[in-house]
Amino acid sequence: MKKILLTLICIIGFSAMQAQTVVKGSIKDTSGNPIPSASVIIKGTTSGGSSDFDGNFNFTTTSTGNQTLQVSYIGYKTFEKAVNLDGSSLTVNVVLEEGGAQLDEVVLTASATFRSQKETPMSISSVKQKEITKLSANSQADIIRSIPGITAEGGGGETASNVFVRGLPSGGQYVFNPLQYDGMPLMSTFGLNSSAHDVYARPDVGFKGVEFVRGGAAVLYGAGSVAGIINYTSKTGDSNDENLINVEWADKGRLKTDFYTGGKLGGEDSNTYYAFTGFVRKDDGPIETGMPTKGVQFRANIKKKFENGSFTVHGQMINDNAQFFMPLPLDGNRNRIAGNDGEAVSQLLSGQLANTSFLTAGGAYESPIEDGVSTQGGYVMADFNYNFADDLKFKSKVKYASYKHNFALYVGGNGTYNNPLTLGDYINNVAPGNLGYTAQYQGGIGAVNANDLVVENLHIDRLRPMTDYSGEASLTKTVETDAGSHNITAGVYLARTEAEDVNYQYRVLSEFNNNPRLVNLSYVNASGNNVTYSEGGLYNRIGMTSNNFLSQSKTAFYLTDEMVFDKWRFDAGIRIESTKGTFSKGNIVSSTVYDDATLTADLANVQYADGSFVRADVEATDWALSLAALHNLTDNVNLYANFSRGFFFPQIRGFAPVAGIPNTNYDSEKITQFEVGAKLGTERLSGSLAAYYVNLKDRIKITQGFVNGTLVDLTRSEQSTSTLGLEANWSYKLTKNFDFRGSATYQDHEITKNTDEDLVTGGSSEVNVGNELARQPNFLTSMGLHYDNSNFDGQFTLNHTGSKFTADNNNVELEAINIFRIGAGYTFNLNNDEDRNENLRIGFSVFNLFDDSGVTEGDPRNVNQAGDAEFFFGRPILPRRMFLTATFNF
Repeated sequence: MKKILLTLICIIGFSAMQAQTVVKGSIKDTSGNPIPSASVIIKGTTSGGSSDFDGNFNFTTTSTGNQTLQVSYIGYKTFEKAVNLDGSSLTVNVVLEEGGAQLDEVVLTASATFRSQKETPMSISSVKQKEITKLSANSQADIIRSIPGITAEGGGGETASNVFVRGLPSGGQYVFNPLQYDGMPLMSTFGLNSSAHDVYARPDVGFKGVEFVRGGAAVLYGAGSVAGIINYTSKTGDSNDENLINVEWADKGRLKTDFYTGGKLGGEDSNTYYAFTGFVRKDDGPIETGMPTKGVQFRANIKKKFENGSFTVHGQMINDNAQFFMPLPLDGNRNRIAGNDGEAVSQLLSGQLANTSFLTAGGAYESPIEDGVSTQGGYVMADFNYNFADDLKFKSKVKYASYKHNFALYVGGNGTYNNPLTLGDYINNVAPGNLGYTAQYQGGIGAVNANDLVVENLHIDRLRPMTDYSGEASLTKTVETDAGSHNITAGVYLARTEAEDVNYQYRVLSEFNNNPRLVNLSYVNASGNNVTYSEGGLYNRIGMTSNNFLSQSKTAFYLTDEMVFDKWRFDAGIRIESTKGTFSKGNIVSSTVYDDATLTADLANVQYADGSFVRADVEATDWALSLAALHNLTDNVNLYANFSRGFFFPQIRGFAPVAGIPNTNYDSEKITQFEVGAKLGTERLSGSLAAYYVNLKDRIKITQGFVNGTLVDLTRSEQSTSTLGLEANWSYKLTKNFDFRGSATYQDHEITKNTDEDLVTGGSSEVNVGNELARQPNFLTSMGLHYDNSNFDGQFTLNHTGSKFTADNNNVELEAINIFRIGAGYTFNLNNDEDRNENLRIGFSVFNLFDDSGVTEGDPRNVNQAGDAEFFFGRPILPRRMFLTATFNF
């Protein structure tokens, strides 16, 4: 490390003083309107900048001689002009024409330099905010379903989307691909409390868009990632002087208002800018539960620009509740079952469970079930950029985040008698030989008929508060040579995450209906004794089932070189990272609970924490290497390849401490990836075709299931996998305003090693070797027709997810899912003033147009379920929903 630092100091110290040329000018469209935030660079170098509010740009460069000035902006043809840099000030006024190839878009993620997708030797896709707004997305899954190589499941609702990347095994969520806002992850450490990254923030209209980098090259910068990075980039006032209000209505009681405002703070000469965005919303759907979704989010940033850099402070505040939908009983053909009212049952979460509470020996417990997935808190981030010279740049980010987060899981039909059955059959099962019973719906609203269907359910409250501290700093030195340039970056990333993992569980008896009524049941047993079976719908107050406190720290150093030559680009980098973590596991005991008024046993053995802990530490260090190359074969075709040897530190939840052993063996997982492909960019057709290989060794996987009615960790697996894949994406311009866009992925994956340790019995076995990975399809495609002539826009799209297995044992194969979407809008121009751009777009969108009821997953807590049983547990995709939007720009 000392040698690396010394080398970098020498490079910086011996940089030669070179002549500097000032390049300035303006950028406008064909109507004469200024274009802010356009990218302006000297092609083949890192010298450049971006246009301001008025479309003006100004930068200095040390490059000399005959060069090419390149100007690009999303939705416009890239402009290039030959220039001679001799130290004299140069003025270039640019007019951009609409059109241009999709791969001309400039991307920022997983790179130290500005470059377009076409010039990047890795797979990158992007979705712009304008398209996200038109989409009326239900969740993150809706936004990233179109990305090749990505399986995104959104059957649970707005949050905790399951995301699977390029044939890597996981339980979903964001295990191998962090969700980032402005280049910093929402949570720095994976899996401390098993919450997905998207529970901590929601998309809003204050973003420019989202970029998704796939492949091992993403491992180097910042937090690093072995599989990819999802990065949203916020608007800032200097590049988006605008005001926007978007109002969204939908069936099932949805009303949401998003807003954005940004511009200068102070007078005309001010260099301080602001942006303020957020939403307020209320929603009874997309599946009605009687407990509405409601909440608010605000985000803001203030940016100070000065001669050699900028300083930006970002902030977020969120207080949002979103209902979450779990698997439920389906029939043997995996279709929804009709309830007592004759309607197909889509979920079994009951609004009558709001404010549920009961006593434990550890005190009174009040369930937050009404809040669903509840997130309160926010973050503050400082982003500092400074150019010591045109060839020496410093970047730094520091972030603090703190959230109080609860996750309510309601597993419909998950008890001793999982499936819906008549009350008469149910009472004969739970109390054989009973002498009679009384069953009332909660609230005294009528007796339950013997032929009414009832079902047992499990509710799990996961209390998941989290605090995260993270920071990154890097220094980039550009070295110009006769052959080309080197952009050498040295950086450090530091993070500490602290989280709680506390669970409470209880079981519920309800009718089999949407938003069901709770059932209070008592009976006279065969011995003639009166037994109260369920009260307030609760028939088993299990109590606390986990009481864990976890923390993990990371320290990473990276050194990279992005090389630019005449026809070639090379990326090379190495990352060294160390981690330390602590797992404090609280002891859980049981005690009989008494009712203070009657001094009779209410329900026995309610579990609680006794205050004692077993603690253990984990520690590991590993390294990553990434190599990539791109060759400009022609003006329109680039060939590229990349290789990476990466690592993943397992979720320390899988390394439960053992009394008397202070340290736990904790080894990183190794991931090797290789990709080779071609990128094509013409005015009419742009896209890419790539083949990839992914190999993972010694993955740690925890499988949960039920023992005596309680959800526990069943097995701990060590797993290795291998995947070969082929992916393509394209955008073909049928006419000037009419595009055919899409992506397709085929992947062949298998488990090459799988050793299961039974955490209940202590035994181990080798299983599932040669099987396909759970929940990973072999084929994915997304395609659609898109029309936009600036006034009228329309789209018709298909997201197809191929068949897949519910579990690694490959017992059950789920059929393919097809989600069609249609939408259209018309934009009214409200004035003809060149200095004021005011318009109103009225639009609509229909999700799941043909109401496909395909199942996204089976029961992840019952991996041995059979595919031909009378009942099947699964989570269908969300039902059809129509959205209306009004978007006002002024």
